[in-house]
Amino acid sequence: MSDHAISSCCSLNTNTSARAEKKEIKLLVSKAITSGLVGFVILCLGWMPWKPTLTTTSGQAIWLLVGLIALAVMLYSGNTVYKSAWQSFKKHAATMDTLVSIGTFGAWLFSMTIIFCPSLLPSEAKTVYFEAALMIIAFINLGAALEVRAKSKTSEAIKYLVALQVKKARRVFSSGAIEEVPLAELRIGDHIQVRPGETIPIDGEILSGCSTIDESMLTGESLPVAKKTGNKVFGSTMNQTGSFIFKVTHVGNKTALAQIIYLVKNAQKTKPPIAKLVDQVAAIFSPVIIIISIITAMIWFNFGSSPGFILTASMTVLIIACPCALGLAAPISIMVGTGKAAEYGILIRHGASLQRASQLSTIVFDKTGTITEGKPAVIEITTQPGFEEKLLLAYAASIEKHSEHPLGMAIANAAKKNNVTLLPAENFQAIPGYGVKADINQQAILIGNHKLMNTSGIDISALAAKISQSAHTGRTTVYIAINHLIAGIISIADPIKADAKNHIKKLVKMGFEIVMLTGDHKHTADAVAKELDIKRVISDVLPKDKADEIKRLQCQGKIVAMVGDGINDAPALTQADVGFAIGAGTDIAIESADITLINNSLAGVVHAILISKATMKNLKQNLVGAFIYNSIGIPIAAGVLYPWLGLLLSPIIAAIAMAASSLTVVSNANRLRLLKPNKK
Repeated sequence: MSDHAISSCCSLNTNTSARAEKKEIKLLVSKAITSGLVGFVILCLGWMPWKPTLTTTSGQAIWLLVGLIALAVMLYSGNTVYKSAWQSFKKHAATMDTLVSIGTFGAWLFSMTIIFCPSLLPSEAKTVYFEAALMIIAFINLGAALEVRAKSKTSEAIKYLVALQVKKARRVFSSGAIEEVPLAELRIGDHIQVRPGETIPIDGEILSGCSTIDESMLTGESLPVAKKTGNKVFGSTMNQTGSFIFKVTHVGNKTALAQIIYLVKNAQKTKPPIAKLVDQVAAIFSPVIIIISIITAMIWFNFGSSPGFILTASMTVLIIACPCALGLAAPISIMVGTGKAAEYGILIRHGASLQRASQLSTIVFDKTGTITEGKPAVIEITTQPGFEEKLLLAYAASIEKHSEHPLGMAIANAAKKNNVTLLPAENFQAIPGYGVKADINQQAILIGNHKLMNTSGIDISALAAKISQSAHTGRTTVYIAINHLIAGIISIADPIKADAKNHIKKLVKMGFEIVMLTGDHKHTADAVAKELDIKRVISDVLPKDKADEIKRLQCQGKIVAMVGDGINDAPALTQADVGFAIGAGTDIAIESADITLINNSLAGVVHAILISKATMKNLKQNLVGAFIYNSIGIPIAAGVLYPWLGLLLSPIIAAIAMAASSLTVVSNANRLRLLKPNKK
């Protein structure tokens, strides 16, 4: 399949998917509003002084109409829940949907029994539960809408990747003619021309010419890579300084970018829903409630109770067990927890991310742009006797001031930061692959790499020790010669973020295994890791290798987080159990991640983990609270106090108890608002 075909296919699929998701969200919200409004109206009707009574024919007729309306709304708003419960029943399984279905239909059937046979039931049981059934369904639909909305964002990652692909390439024919053609027409072996500043259209191998290419979207390396005949180039990377012709070596789904798209799509299919936690509970709780209801009926039947009493006791068990507090337990904690995270510049995509972040054992960091600033900067200037640092910086910046090369820009920025006055440069000449030369104040200035010094016959031995030290610390050395004598060197590197060491140290204290995973060179990666005291470093890796390294850790039973900022990190971010994207990073990294750190600081990783742990602890407290409520309410509903106190669960008391349980859950969740992760 061609790149163009992949682009068209992915674009079509993601657009269709986005439309379907928007339609689904709109439908779920509509169902929630409909169910909630009708439930609220019925609730108000039941509390009005002039409410219709069940002792009159007209009152029964009104409540019958209300019951039929409630049933219609239940079937409309809860059809997905009821279908899911039925499918689970056929598989002899139970989920949260089973519990909701039993409770809501139980409430409706019990209410209709009261309407048709009010004399059958004790006076204290003559209250309908239509509004409870409708309100529960409204909450369920609202939660489902929020979940779909969160999931819909994942397809954006694919859109960003597809958008990186250029649409056309300049194909060079054997006759020398050049024609611009769509990518779909390219074949392996075709010759393609690339000019300065253009995006390379497809993967290949340089046949003639040379250049420097920004491959940061693939490798994460902040410095451009010098390329010459025989070197490989990759589609969607950015050509900078030179012009060249290359031979196409990969097309279609074999290109590096297509492989990234595949890895992102594949990894996005394996996210664990937090709903499993409640479903696992419901799988046990649902059949237990049904059994309790049946046992209740059998016990009272054996005691010779009336049919009305037996029906009241058994049905009240089903109604009281309907998961109001249980249904709120997870959503309310997640809502407050994600809100608290947002206060600290942490955007959490969905509840599953929050859950998994609390269970992490290993945190993998990208280097460039994540641990480091992501932009080269002048770290140190070393001079020979007789030369001043400021003078060398002035000479270098005066020549490099118009350069688009990252090293030249770093030198120019350093001069600006130090208020260095620039000097007029004459006879400027760029030497591709080596450096530049010019005349300043009638002095011949050479600025470049060690090859430029060697070919120019300049002795650099006086600075050998410093050059060796710079190389071993991962710095890039720029040499400056004046009148054919070495004057000094400028050491350039990607500086480590000011707070990186402190926050990585905190994570180590919290018991996490820290790994640095980077496409950068080994010397540079090792130097950064040594400064941050990171024990495990994996360097010189491409995107697929990053995702494979994450898989390898997961196969060892570890729950892995990946923290990154670049396009090259996208597969690893989606493969990881939790992906953290630095907010200043690329759109594709942000869209591929589960958690985005807006403030661009690694403090966000620490805060996100602390908030997730507190949220999951709170959620579990809510679940326990909901079950305590049921543990107390169900026996009373079953009538255990009736023989001694003559007490059945009054519908009014049941309503108050249900409200109290929900209030308890909400109040407990709101305790998260007091959390201050930056103080820990």
